[in-house]
Amino acid sequence: MNLEMARGEICLRVSAILVLIITACLVAFDTQTKVVLLSYEKKATYKDMKALKILVYVTSAAAGYNMLQLCKISACSRGNFKVSYIGMAWICFLLDQMAAYLTFGANTAALTASMLAVTGAEAFEWMKVCDKFTRFCDQIGGAVLCGYAAFILMALISTFSAHKVFRMYSPKWFLRLKTN
Repeated sequence: MNLEMARGEICLRVSAILVLIITACLVAFDTQTKVVLLSYEKKATYKDMKALKILVYVTSAAAGYNMLQLCKISACSRGNFKVSYIGMAWICFLLDQMAAYLTFGANTAALTASMLAVTGAEAFEWMKVCDKFTRFCDQIGGAVLCGYAAFILMALISTFSAHKVFRMYSPKWFLRLKTN
């Protein structure tokens, strides 16, 4: 059972890395140029919206973190990693939670900002950007969907981390380590 869980965690981490990289690439490499006035061109990029910039940074960092976790799993399986198991389990659990929530937050911020680009805000006199840059907006929408898929994968990874932490505690006594 433990070997199957390790394989499942590795599979989830690799999948999360791939989806996070796809998300970052879809946002970072998405540009569209339109002629606005005679010869004046306007180029839409992810740098125009801070929420998209943050999404690129957070998804890249989360992919790097999951890659480091894969390296840790590899080192632990070979016996090269000697640290207190309970301490390491708690640290990994908390870091997995943090990575999942940061990814969720960045995706939600990007979705909110993107919705303003789609609908505009007449009270603030903000125009609908997606009327002019449709391909750009479609690609950002796909990136946000990939980001939420990555969040779901990372939430599943967190359940594996939680299992690793809480299996060490006694079911009879609240947060008391098992004696065997």
